[in-house]
Parts: sequence; structure tokens; C-alpha cells
Amino acid sequence: MNIVLDASTLILLAKIDLLRIISECYSLVIPDKVREEALSSASSDAMVIRYLLDSSLIRTMPVQNRLNYEKFVADFRIHAGEAEALCLALELSAPVAVDDGPAIKACKILGLQFITAIHFVINCVQTEAINQDVALEKLKKLSIVGRYRLQIIQDAEKRICGGIS
Repeated sequence: MNIVLDASTLILLAKIDLLRIISECYSLVIPDKVREEALSSASSDAMVIRYLLDSSLIRTMPVQNRLNYEKFVADFRIHAGEAEALCLALELSAPVAVDDGPAIKACKILGLQFITAIHFVINCVQTEAINQDVALEKLKKLSIVGRYRLQIIQDAEKRICGGIS
């Protein structure tokens, strides 16, 4: 199954050292603007992302419908990469990975299935790609590098530990 990622989720997954595992479990696709945003710095996250792109574990695809792109930027007040990610997800009938509030609201309005970096951590435990201890470590990193409310982090901890399904 294809999953389209926006830059924030792509970078968050790289920062918590989970992107490679995710890229081996799913077919990850990013639009051109997300690639530009993710590779714009010389950070270690950008190096990981570049490696996975060069290894074809993450694919780049252009957005076909530029009208939707422009409309999404204007209507939802989201950045270029997020708008392209939403467009590509619609074009591919694929879920989109987003962690930005306005982009999540846009997904809800458009009826797009979305997932966040936290969902990936929880799913990796459920599919046994990582164990509980590693997942809790990744979640702790996410609580530092992401902008999540405490309640979201606590809920994720319960899910990782088997308290909520």
C-alpha cells in the first residue's frame, strides 16, 4: 500500500530513527515539494532521507493536478509541501502521513485517511517491527521533537503498552 508523506512526518520519523523501518514495511511516496523541504538542510535527518530516496525505499512523484494544489494552499492555509502531499494522496487514493494541525483539518474536510508519526510508532509495535521498550523510547523522542499535547503522548503510551486498542 502506498502512503504519501508530508515533510513534517517524514522529518519526525527520521529524527526518531524510525523512517528506515517504516520504509521497509510500506511503499512510501513523497511529492516534489516535500523532497525539496526535507532535503533543504544539511542535517542528519536530511542525510537519512536522501539515503532512502537514493535507495528507492522512498519514491518521489509529481503532482498532476496543479489546480487542487493552488486551491489547497489558499483554502486551507497550508504550506506547499503539505498541499502537494494532499493532492498526491487524492490522486493515488492513498492515506497521507501528516502531523501539522491545519493539514490534519484539511484531511478531515477532504475525507482523506491520515496517519501521524505517533500512529506509525504504535503500528510498529502491533506488527512487531519494534518492541514495546523501543517504541516507548521513540515516543519519548517524539514528545521532545514534535509538538504533541501531553494527552496524546499519554494515550499513545497506553496503546503501546496494550491498554487501549
